[in-house]
Amino acid sequence: MISHSRRHCVVELQALPSRIGQIRRIVSAQLRHWQLDPLIDRAALGVTELLSNVHRHAQPDKTCTVEIELRLGRLTVSVYDSDPRLPVLREPAADTLETCGRGLALVAAVSEAWGARNQADGPGKVVWFSLRAAPVATASKPVREPAPAVVVAVDPTALPTVMPVAASVGARPG
Repeated sequence: MISHSRRHCVVELQALPSRIGQIRRIVSAQLRHWQLDPLIDRAALGVTELLSNVHRHAQPDKTCTVEIELRLGRLTVSVYDSDPRLPVLREPAADTLETCGRGLALVAAVSEAWGARNQADGPGKVVWFSLRAAPVATASKPVREPAPAVVVAVDPTALPTVMPVAASVGARPG
């Protein structure tokens, strides 16, 4: 189910790898609609990481809700799931080449703020991040009038009747 309002969008889904790309495209399209193009890459990366965490860790199921909201110049992306365990930001060891476990560190790096809390109205939790929103300037370009046509009156009797032509192509006059 997808519901939209002017500055609010909610998508319910199963956090499966095939759906994560779809949600990333939905978030990107919604931000373009709200004229928040500069936030698309960071919001898409953040929601991808949060949904990947739901896919990897959430119990008992992978059902979740993604909510994006623009309020008072701040975009907030939230992911709700039914697992009550709060995520923990792990500091990756500098000397390892870990390929997972960095999702929340990425979210923290691309956002101005992030957090997690248990849902007040039931089991589960919400993990969120926020970005400062500055809409894309939509200043319209001034419409230029076409240049006025220049009309030159020429006296046909003042033009020569024969024009000199070079004897051969490429020959230099003179």
